[in-house]
Amino acid sequence: MSITSVKLFSIPVSNQDQAREFYVDKVGFELKNDRLMDPQRRWIEVGPKGAKTSITLVTWFGDMTAGSVKGVVLQSDDLEEDVSMLRQKGIQFEGETQYKTEGLFVTFKDPDGNGLILQQPAFFA
Repeated sequence: MSITSVKLFSIPVSNQDQAREFYVDKVGFELKNDRLMDPQRRWIEVGPKGAKTSITLVTWFGDMTAGSVKGVVLQSDDLEEDVSMLRQKGIQFEGETQYKTEGLFVTFKDPDGNGLILQQPAFFA
């Protein structure tokens, strides 16, 4: 098989400007692209700085309703610091940080209700 990576995935949103502001200004992602594809569709691509995988914030897939994505895992090297910074930017977390064998986890949602998980993996010797 010659598949080598995941290039991008789409998150359905109701308002692209609001989603762009959330992912770039609050979460801290890099804006990789923002352009009109045609008069009715806009391509907004964001992602962690330096990451190979991007996220497109889409409104044009009829079978992907805003808020329907759950379980997007964002990896952190310092979960406590990232949670603190995100809280300062107005992001509310669902419950407290969970401590499990595989690492630390905390969940939050974007303005449309898409579910995100911030994870700091455990390091095994």
